[in-house]
Amino acid sequence: MKIYLAGPDVFRPDARQWADDVRALCRQAGHEALVPLDGVETSAAGIFHANIALIHRADAVVANLNPFRGCEPDSGTCVEVGYALALGKPVVGYVDTLESTVERVRRRQGAVGLRDGRPIDADGMHVEDFGLPLNLMLAVPVKLVAGGLAEALAALGAAG
Repeated sequence: MKIYLAGPDVFRPDARQWADDVRALCRQAGHEALVPLDGVETSAAGIFHANIALIHRADAVVANLNPFRGCEPDSGTCVEVGYALALGKPVVGYVDTLESTVERVRRRQGAVGLRDGRPIDADGMHVEDFGLPLNLMLAVPVKLVAGGLAEALAALGAAG
């Protein structure tokens, strides 16, 4: 399968080495990695269109949905996941832990309060409390696994 690798990993200081490593891991699992870093585009619009084209070429998407710069996954990754889902492509997401959203907010922000029996964060905003590890718009349609890319590829193989 051709697998688009979505996630904030492209921002890592070792992103080129990461890309080489994930290509090798995908090859070992019998897949071809489609890595956003492989494009030649440098403008925002060019990168967007190149990544969308890669998602169209992909048979599936595997996404790093770990928190990025806060309590939630990278917003660009969420767009890529949503786009792939709209195309009817299978999506497997991975997170370090399948802790609930309330647990993650508590761990990252401190105590979670209650208002009208519902959890609230440090800013007084309600925290989604379905016991899911991510917002329901990701946790319901995406196959989520605890671990990393290897675990996600195994789950993709099991689903396929």
